[in-house]
Amino acid sequence: MNVAFFDALDELEKTKGIPKDYMLEKVSAALTSAFKKEYGSDKVRVVLDPVKKDVKVYKQRSIVEVVTDPKTEISLEDAKKLSRRHVLGGVVENEVKTKDFGRLSAQAAKQVIIQGIREAETSNMIREYERRREEVITATVTKTADDTGAIVIDTGTSEAVLIKNEQIPGEEFEVGDRIKVFVTEVKRAGDEGPIVTLSRTHPNLVRKLFELEVPEIQDGTVVIKGIAREAGSRSKIAVWSKEEDVDAVGSCIGNHGMRIGNVIDELCGEKIDVIEYSEDLGEFIASALSPAEVISVEFDSEKSARVTVSLDQLSLAIGKEGQNARLAAKLTGCKIDIKGV
Repeated sequence: MNVAFFDALDELEKTKGIPKDYMLEKVSAALTSAFKKEYGSDKVRVVLDPVKKDVKVYKQRSIVEVVTDPKTEISLEDAKKLSRRHVLGGVVENEVKTKDFGRLSAQAAKQVIIQGIREAETSNMIREYERRREEVITATVTKTADDTGAIVIDTGTSEAVLIKNEQIPGEEFEVGDRIKVFVTEVKRAGDEGPIVTLSRTHPNLVRKLFELEVPEIQDGTVVIKGIAREAGSRSKIAVWSKEEDVDAVGSCIGNHGMRIGNVIDELCGEKIDVIEYSEDLGEFIASALSPAEVISVEFDSEKSARVTVSLDQLSLAIGKEGQNARLAAKLTGCKIDIKGV
């Protein structure tokens, strides 16, 4: 049985990533708890030897002149009967077979071990999610949810919930669908495991998807300077190249629009404008209002601009329900007032 016990610890370490030393501490605590419940004393020594694959529990009693508690004390006279080497103030140990523990004691030990495994699994999950925080992970839909519209997904680390507010408006899921989600936050929630906030509406999902698709972004040649997003409808992304001979916008679009097309497909057809970033705020604002053509940009203050376009470009510059102008303002960090001439 002892061999099987240590083999089980090896298996836990291999399959669940729970360190053997951690579980040995939990098992030692469990056996101590069981001993106390069985004998009414915590004077015990537990020996777990993973090399010899051996488990031993020793009941301890202090050697005293006058015994007041037979559970924890033994007289010097009686101790001498066991071994002439015993002296006053020493300790007498007697091995206790764990099979002699009662049902309630064994159950208490089992609960301590189970709790230890749960805590270790929770810690492992939290560490894994923390490692992937602010990253994109691929997950599989395992359950299309209830009245709330949430869905349950398998992230490869655990099951998690993607709530309705973090889903792209209008998208629908079926069990087995593979989707990409952005890990925004990880919190510990007691014994229930980690609370993981996942999102498909976060602007950084767009950033990470372009990083996955565009090698020039991965190697740092092309830099994403900013993103403005209204999930499910439209995004604007500002890019800049560190090298003059590398076209930042073209790199993101790809041959025949393949790279940006892959991102759009993942975002359920969301429109994406890739904008050339400029240190010149006027030029940046003009680009951000694309696809409208801008005649001039004048500043009322450092963060407030008046943009002039031709009348036939006015509705395009403003966009449906003001979306194009709103996203441009968010992208540039500047208040934009548009007029047509």
